[in-house]
Amino acid sequence: MKLRTIDASSLTPAEMQAYLHYAIAPRPICFVSTIDKNGGVNLSPFSFFNVFSINPPICVFSPTSRARDNTTKHTLENVLEVPECVINIVNYDMVQQTYLTSMDYKKGVNEFAKAGFTELASDTVKPPRVAESTVQLECAVNDVISLGKNGGAGNLVIAEVKRIHISEAILDANDKIDPHKIDLVARLGGDWYCRVTGDNLFKISKPTGSAGIGIGVDAFPIDVKYSKVLTGNDLGVLGLVETLPSYEEVSAFSKTDEMKELVDAATSDTRTLHLHLKAKQLLDNGRVMDAWKVLLM
Repeated sequence: MKLRTIDASSLTPAEMQAYLHYAIAPRPICFVSTIDKNGGVNLSPFSFFNVFSINPPICVFSPTSRARDNTTKHTLENVLEVPECVINIVNYDMVQQTYLTSMDYKKGVNEFAKAGFTELASDTVKPPRVAESTVQLECAVNDVISLGKNGGAGNLVIAEVKRIHISEAILDANDKIDPHKIDLVARLGGDWYCRVTGDNLFKISKPTGSAGIGIGVDAFPIDVKYSKVLTGNDLGVLGLVETLPSYEEVSAFSKTDEMKELVDAATSDTRTLHLHLKAKQLLDNGRVMDAWKVLLM
């Protein structure tokens, strides 16, 4: 892989934004409602956002100053006046309306009305919730940390979650949020977004033994570690096992009908290739321990 190296100081803010927005993605989108000291409501989306702590429950989002003229956004002004907010999670059904609220409307314009969203009174904070959002987090703003003085500088808003509202429509039988139902969207670079649908969801199995720690790639036999067939993802899956199959297990598997024909057909020159191809096939079908038995033959 040939790498291009760029000194950050050589880039304009617009060039830096282009690289970072495309590279650090997808980014979850939060939809923040705030209120000023006079009771004026503001609603704005942010993809500089994530959860950063569970105990206490902390979310952080960052209103950046405008790169063109270094002016601040109404959300930042509001949380400095009234340190409360509601973080409303954006799903696919509301993404176009959400984007509409990102326009630079003048101070005093209510983006709820502009985008056609419904204000819902909060229980513990002054800013209203977005009724159409399937997850609404009422938050107290603990701190605001400025990251710079130039246009494009961020301001980290440290928001502690005080109350959570979740639509029952996105819960599974165990009252957990179902990733197939919440239909999340995320921000990419430029005008690009992505949608989290069932077709692109996948699980990564964790080690299931008492230790809960995989052996890692450094414990592999050399021919497996530097296989020309197995991918990096294949190696990662193999590295999650806590123990390798025993000699007896490997020997028994080599005598199964599934393996006899392969073993008999392989020559000394092609044996490793054939075994690694078979192991990859087994990995693709979720048979991790059988893949190891093949690799250890």
